[in-house]
Amino acid sequence: MASGAPQQNSQTAEETPGFLDALLRDFPAPLGPESPLPWKVPATVLSQEEVEGELAELALGFLSSRSAPPLLAACLAHEAVSRLLQTDLSEFRKLPEQEEVEEDGDEKEAPVTLLDATGLARSLFAHLWETCSRWQKQVPVAARVTPRPWLVSVHAIRNARRRMEDRHVCLPAFNPLFGLSDSVDRAYFAVFDGHGGVDAARYASVHVHAIAARRPELPTDPAGALRAAFRCTDEMFLWKARRERLQSGTTGVCALIVGGTLHVAWLGDSQVVLVRQGQVVKLMEPHRPERQDERDRIEALGGFVSHMDCWRVNGTLAVSRAVGDVFQKPYVSGEADAASRELTGSEDYLLLACDGFFDVVPHQEVAGLVRSHLAGQQGSGLHVAEALVAAARERGSHDNITVLVVFLRDPRDLLEPETDAPPRSSEVRGPCPRAPPPWMP
Repeated sequence: MASGAPQQNSQTAEETPGFLDALLRDFPAPLGPESPLPWKVPATVLSQEEVEGELAELALGFLSSRSAPPLLAACLAHEAVSRLLQTDLSEFRKLPEQEEVEEDGDEKEAPVTLLDATGLARSLFAHLWETCSRWQKQVPVAARVTPRPWLVSVHAIRNARRRMEDRHVCLPAFNPLFGLSDSVDRAYFAVFDGHGGVDAARYASVHVHAIAARRPELPTDPAGALRAAFRCTDEMFLWKARRERLQSGTTGVCALIVGGTLHVAWLGDSQVVLVRQGQVVKLMEPHRPERQDERDRIEALGGFVSHMDCWRVNGTLAVSRAVGDVFQKPYVSGEADAASRELTGSEDYLLLACDGFFDVVPHQEVAGLVRSHLAGQQGSGLHVAEALVAAARERGSHDNITVLVVFLRDPRDLLEPETDAPPRSSEVRGPCPRAPPPWMP
């Protein structure tokens, strides 16, 4: 998803066949054996556990580049990936690899079978073309329904750093992407702040939600599913890091809205806040080495916390929990924390951001900055994230900055005095209306 672009998941019935017609005009036949792939393959090899997340990301990236309606893109991606996963993947198998575990001297991991990523991608695009051809004749009902509308404003900049190591995720169509057919709506949003390279942040942005969607506890304990997804993602990335000699890590924060309940999970110092009737509601406590419980945990493991320009774990990292950081495990933990909160319909918005924002913008100033921007834009929230990023930069942030704002009610209502009157639309009963509200295009 391009940085700086407001995200809206509105979709009309007319858009779906029109998109399929246009796509099949450009790609009238499946790819040949020597045809170039239309989208970049994420890696040379994939483990079995990585296949679903990586191929879903590949399909979504390609379809989004073609301006596919978000719901249709999610449904197409799910159908193509599911059909591929039902086939025999042994034809993509490469020779088992055996890698040394550096921390344990001569001890070796069990051989691991890897799959050829390019071959998998080529097969995925064949299934995607076949799915588009079938759906051109008859689009399934699930891909034609009017989705729950969301207004999401997101902006990310490299700023003064040499590289952009942040990644973010907006998945309003969480259920269709993973074929979840229960009656509970789900939407997922996340920000990942990488360090020492972008590999860990990119990996977490692909796999945390894919793992959470398959956790057996998701229907009954979504917060627990998110915590488990962070832990599994960390374990998977550590294996990849050892094999490919990667040293990066990433903090992360994610929000999963399930019906009328908000679930958040986090590692490190990326943060999420909830604003309700103009007041900031604290949802979490970031993981930093100076926290007494974090210091105690690190020292109990034999590590130390010292102050240089800031408090650091073993004199290196300024965060005490993260995905990756293979050479700082177990002192830098991969165990996430999580919290849940019922939404009443009076909440204004969620704001997720990395430390490049929160290091210079205190929580208590967020609501005022947002309100000031909305007042200058006649209540339009489309570019509020861009304004917040600019404010952080003006206050001296030199780090990568990513801000993601998820509105939970009409932004115009945030400019009106709080009363006991019902929301502007009588349809608004929870965090998001079922019919398109007047502020959606």
